[in-house]
Amino acid sequence: MNTDELRALDHAHLWHPFTQQQGWEGDEPPLVIERGDGARLYDTDGNAYLDGVSSLWCTVHGHRQPEIDAAVLEQLGRVAHTTMLGLSHPTAIELAGKLAQITPAGLTRVFYSDSGSTAVEIALKMAFQFQAQNGHPERTKFVKMREAYHGDTIGSVSVGGMDLFHATYRPLLFETLEAEPGDIADLERVVAAAQGEVAAVILEPLVQGAAGMLLQPDGYLKAVRELCDRHGVLLIADEVATGFGRTGRMFACEHEGVSPDLMCLAKGLTGGYLPLAATMATEEIYSGFLGDHTDYRTFFHGHTYTGNPLACAAALANLAIFEREGTITRVQQLAERLTALLDDKVRPLPHVGELRQRGLMCGIEIEGFDPARRTGHLVTLAARLRGAIIRPLGDVVVLMPPLGITDGELDELVAITAMAISDASAEGASDSLRARLLN
Repeated sequence: MNTDELRALDHAHLWHPFTQQQGWEGDEPPLVIERGDGARLYDTDGNAYLDGVSSLWCTVHGHRQPEIDAAVLEQLGRVAHTTMLGLSHPTAIELAGKLAQITPAGLTRVFYSDSGSTAVEIALKMAFQFQAQNGHPERTKFVKMREAYHGDTIGSVSVGGMDLFHATYRPLLFETLEAEPGDIADLERVVAAAQGEVAAVILEPLVQGAAGMLLQPDGYLKAVRELCDRHGVLLIADEVATGFGRTGRMFACEHEGVSPDLMCLAKGLTGGYLPLAATMATEEIYSGFLGDHTDYRTFFHGHTYTGNPLACAAALANLAIFEREGTITRVQQLAERLTALLDDKVRPLPHVGELRQRGLMCGIEIEGFDPARRTGHLVTLAARLRGAIIRPLGDVVVLMPPLGITDGELDELVAITAMAISDASAEGASDSLRARLLN
């Protein structure tokens, strides 16, 4: 099919995530991506674009990595899928051992699922059931952070704090307690007020991604860990977005030497190749589910594609690249370069407010416009015309490139972003950008 035929079929049948379809079917022709290579994506007309958001924060080393391609192909020659209900298989076993080795100390058990949302859902159910069957059935409440985002299933939405995404579903949600992120005194107040009733605190360590790359102050995560210990509360760290090198360490918790009781992983786990998630648990949590069959302490939860062999093979190859290429050290170097580039090209621009960056996670706040103008969206249209794919969170422009991006590509990405902000800030930008896309 040619591009026009694909776009027509898309409009006729597809329902896209987080997308107002009326606008999608309006005056902005969809970009149809056909292939990728390294840090670039290519549309069906052959145009190249820098992947400035790692295909929604999951592509790690880049597209079409030979080592990951080969690992998936080799596994495909053996078996594409086999259940883990009553069976096991080598790649799931090997990956579990590897994850127990590289995650913070004490996280020894791995429960696989398919996405960040399911990883969080599992952690919530584990925390609830652990408390209920280990002497604390009164601990049924969860403390979340304001503006948190943990996924889109009902449980993960319940511990989310973004009204834009979550308010519609409030009648379906279980009740939670909410604390101000970054304010340890407020968290202390919330937990103390519900003394003895809190099962767990859940947070995104260091950076609240979907909230607009909101940063937590140094020492906050460690203080949360200490507070949870004092009050007998479990700590759930959602590292779906922050894990696998994004913040300059393999996991954000490492920055402050924190080991949570439960850790949620997804996105970068397979290098951006296949859906796979993992909920990591301590031996104490795991042991709290052991007993005779008639004790009914089993964790009754599972997914058809739990521990899919192809996805586990991709994840093992992904982690091997981290080791071989010294990816974490490289990310730290890229993060310094990104800071300098932002200071030089983006910070001086009119309408640029706060710049929030941790590692290769960056949010650029655009100020001075009515939200109805959708200036953040206009920036992404302007960037698309200049050869880069970025996404906004409202009027916060997000940059989160693949960790394998080159110095030159990073320079190009920031330069395009700066020009796109200028383009989108101009009077009449909405009509002129859409007209250029149509042409």
